[in-house]
Amino acid sequence: MKNSIKILITLGILVLWSSCRKDFSLSSLPSGQLEFERDTIYLDTIFTGVSSSTYRFKVYNRSDNTIRIPAIHLAQGASSFYRFNVDGQTGERVENTVLNAQDSLFVFVETTIDFSQVTDPLYEDKLVFDNDESSQEVVLVSLVQDAHFLYPNRDNATGEIATVPIGTDANGDSIEIQGFELPGDYSFTADKPWVIYGYCVVPDNHILTIDAGAQIHFHQNSGLIVNTGASLQSNGTLTDQIRIQGDRLEPAYEDVVGQWGVIWLRDGSVNNTLRYTTIKNGDVGLLVEALSTPSSPQLTLENVQLYNFSNFGVLAQATTVVAQNTVINNCGQAALAATLGGDYEFTHCTFANFWQGSLRNDPTVFISNYVETPNGNVVNDLQQAHFTNCIIDGNNALELLFNKDNAAAFNYKLTNTMLKFDDYQHLYDADPLYDFSNALLFDNCLVNALTDFRDPFENDLIIGADSDANAHANMLGAIIVPQDILGVDRTATPDIGAYQHIIF
Repeated sequence: MKNSIKILITLGILVLWSSCRKDFSLSSLPSGQLEFERDTIYLDTIFTGVSSSTYRFKVYNRSDNTIRIPAIHLAQGASSFYRFNVDGQTGERVENTVLNAQDSLFVFVETTIDFSQVTDPLYEDKLVFDNDESSQEVVLVSLVQDAHFLYPNRDNATGEIATVPIGTDANGDSIEIQGFELPGDYSFTADKPWVIYGYCVVPDNHILTIDAGAQIHFHQNSGLIVNTGASLQSNGTLTDQIRIQGDRLEPAYEDVVGQWGVIWLRDGSVNNTLRYTTIKNGDVGLLVEALSTPSSPQLTLENVQLYNFSNFGVLAQATTVVAQNTVINNCGQAALAATLGGDYEFTHCTFANFWQGSLRNDPTVFISNYVETPNGNVVNDLQQAHFTNCIIDGNNALELLFNKDNAAAFNYKLTNTMLKFDDYQHLYDADPLYDFSNALLFDNCLVNALTDFRDPFENDLIIGADSDANAHANMLGAIIVPQDILGVDRTATPDIGAYQHIIF
C-alpha cells in the first residue's frame, strides 16, 4: 500500500512539472560565438584525383549556455572539392547543430581535387559556421599536384583488374599479380610526378629510363618489375636527384615503412644502373636475383639512398652488384642481404640499421652462399664480397653475419671498414669467419669503434668530428670514388663511409 502511494505521488509531481514548463525547442536555444582548435586546416599536398587523409579539428562552446549552430556549410557549396562531417552528419550543409555548455564537437574534413578544374594549385575554401547575427569561418587549404598516372586495365563487364605473370607455382600453374606492361622502351620524365597503381613491368629486352629530377610514387601493393633482358636506368644527378616512394604526401607518411611493394630486378635483367636516387618507405627496396652470376654487373649503384623498409633495403641472390656512395638504413630485417653467393663490390658505402619498429633479429649486413629449402640447401659460389672504406653499424650487438656452406666457395674481404660486432656472449670466438686479426679477411678494419652519426634514427648518417672513421679510409678506394655522396672531395683525407665528416 505504501509503495502504491509513493508511485502515485511521483506521477503527480511529473504531471505537474510537465504542465508548468515551457516547450523546449532548437529555436529557443541561443546562438553564440564559437572557438576553434585551428582557424586554418592545411590538408597538405595531394595528387589530382587522389583522396587526402581525413583531418579533424574541434569546435568549442566555452559559454555556460547550450547553443544552437543554425548552419554549417562550405562557402563554395556544391562546387567545393571538400567534404566534411560534423558529429556523424554529412552533406553540403548541416543545420541546427546543438553544442552543450562547456562542450566541444569534432569536425572531419577531406578532399579529392581535380587539377584540371582549379585555376590555382593552392586550392582554398572555407567551412562557415552561421549563427543568427554573424558567421565564423575555418579556412581549408590544399596543394594539388598534377601527375602522370599509370595503372592496369579494368574489365568493364566483370570489374576484374588486369594481371601480369610473375612465375609458376609447384604445380606449374601461372602466378599472376595485378599490373601492366609498358609498351616498350619508356621514359619517366621530370615534368610532373608519376603515380603507379599495381606492378609496372618493363618488358623483355626493353629499357625504362628515369630522367634526372623525376619523382616516382607507388600506390599500396604496387611496384616495378624488370624482366629478362630488360634494364632500369635511373639517371639522377647531384643537383637533380630522383625520388621513389609511396603516393601519400602528407608529413605523417614521410617515413612510414611498407607503403608499397618492391623494385624487382628479375633473373636475366641486365645493366640496371641507379645514380643519385633515393628509394624509401616500401617493403623491399631492391630485389636483385640471378640463377648464376653474370659476367658484368647486374646492378650498379652510385650515390643511392634506401630508407624505411619493412623487410630489406637490398636483397640480392646469386647476382653481381657494384655499389659506391650507397646508404641504407632502417629496415625490419637486413639493410643488405647478399644470399646464394654472387659477386659484390662495395666502396665507400654506409650500411646502418637503427630500426625501431619491432624486435629485429637480422644483422645490418648478411652474407651467405646458400639458401635453405625443404629438400636441403641450394648452394652457389660466393665469388667475392669485398667491402672497402665502408661502415656497418646499427642498434643491435652483431651487425655483420656470415652463413657458409662448405660445398661452395665463400670469398670475402673487408678493407678499412668500420663494423659493429659486439660478441659479448662469445658465440663466435672460435669461428675463423670472424677472425678480425686475419688481414687476409679484415685489413685495417675498425671493430666496435665510434661512428658518431648525426641522427641515425632520422636517416641522417653524416658522421661528425668525433667519428673514428675520420681519415681512416684506404686511399685507393678514395681515388676510385673521389667525391662523397654530397659531392665533397675526399681525396685529401678520406673518411670511411659515404660521407666526409662535418662539425655538427
